[in-house]
Amino acid sequence: QVQPVESGGGLVQAGGSLRLSCTASDEFFKYAMGWFRQAPGKEREFVAFIAYANGNTRYADAVKGRFTISRDNAKNTLYLQMNSLKPEDTAVYYCNKIVNRGGVVSGWGSWGQGTQVTVSS
Repeated sequence: QVQPVESGGGLVQAGGSLRLSCTASDEFFKYAMGWFRQAPGKEREFVAFIAYANGNTRYADAVKGRFTISRDNAKNTLYLQMNSLKPEDTAVYYCNKIVNRGGVVSGWGSWGQGTQVTVSS
């Protein structure tokens, strides 16, 4: 399978905003999709997911109220609008198709290279 491609990261000051994008193949994208991130020295963690079509979403507590996940199935593109960014949001952000098992969200496809988000104080 082809890995997804993340983009849109960059350097932003605390309080600023970024919008990340993720594109994937038709086969990859026909599932619920999620964003994950990995901060320096930490394990990859779940950020948010969105169902394929019914609009169901879920956010990690750390980003709830600040981040919004969305998707455009016609473009095979997943988005993450990140507002009110904090230095602790600094991480490499990845997207993946997801499985939600008992409230634990995990990626189950190939991992892309991710996109770096750096938030300065």
